[in-house]
Amino acid sequence: MLYAQATAAEKRRALRERLASGDLVRMPGAFNPLSARLIERKGFDGVYISGAVISADLGLPDIGLTTLTEVAGRGGQIARMTELPAIIDADTGFGEPMNVARTIQTLEDAGLAGAHIEDQVNPKRCGHLDGKSVVDADTAIKRIRAAVDGRRDPNFLVMARTDVRAVEGLDAAIDRAKALVDAGADAIFPEAMRDLGEFEAMRSALDVPILANMTEFGKSELFSTAQLRDAGVNLVIWPVSLLRLAMGAAGRGLDALASEGHLRDQLGEMQHRADLYDLIDYEGYTRFDADVFDFTVER
Repeated sequence: MLYAQATAAEKRRALRERLASGDLVRMPGAFNPLSARLIERKGFDGVYISGAVISADLGLPDIGLTTLTEVAGRGGQIARMTELPAIIDADTGFGEPMNVARTIQTLEDAGLAGAHIEDQVNPKRCGHLDGKSVVDADTAIKRIRAAVDGRRDPNFLVMARTDVRAVEGLDAAIDRAKALVDAGADAIFPEAMRDLGEFEAMRSALDVPILANMTEFGKSELFSTAQLRDAGVNLVIWPVSLLRLAMGAAGRGLDALASEGHLRDQLGEMQHRADLYDLIDYEGYTRFDADVFDFTVER
């Protein structure tokens, strides 16, 4: 009932232990707190919170328009609803190095298990679009050092995302990733890898966990978890997939409503009321309410 029983510190330790085990950590992207609970119910290992999804949820493009307050607020709402560790997209850190340190502490307070900071020029853009620009190595390193220095819980995962592959090529991306690890990054998110060989090259070059972004309609092929595991990937995210599925279904439902005037033929596509109530533990709230008010006040 209400929120997760595991503390943020416990979730961070669990994520660290899972990464240390060598298992592939599977983290679908939650687009709201309820979907995070569904991810947990379906047996996944963690929850990812995408900046693109937070932007889209506000009706905005993913070009750095969201604020730290908006991102931390939504991230906290999602993280507190699941026993799983949640990693959040912190874009470029919301400012200069001091802002990056503040970002990390704010995300710690919100209950997140980790965050990634990227090396794009601010305002950034979606990592799978053309025309990206990246900052110089010194600026990228300062962001990660500030993130590492700013955290208070050493188990909070500071991940460095690099978008250099699309701008300067794979070799430059590997060099940038190595520099970010030297700066203290606990893991590397090499964005927009083209094939499994590029993930393997990253894996060979680095001694920290690497993440694969399996976003649809992007630069990377949509590899299976088995393929990614064999390539040495440690974490995999599907950042916008659930939102795309939900919006696709919503669009088809609205088309049917507009054309037919009813949704009787779409009932089989909907989450049943009983399943929703089970997911939100409606029965638990009812029991709690009965226990609390099952008494009389003597006068």
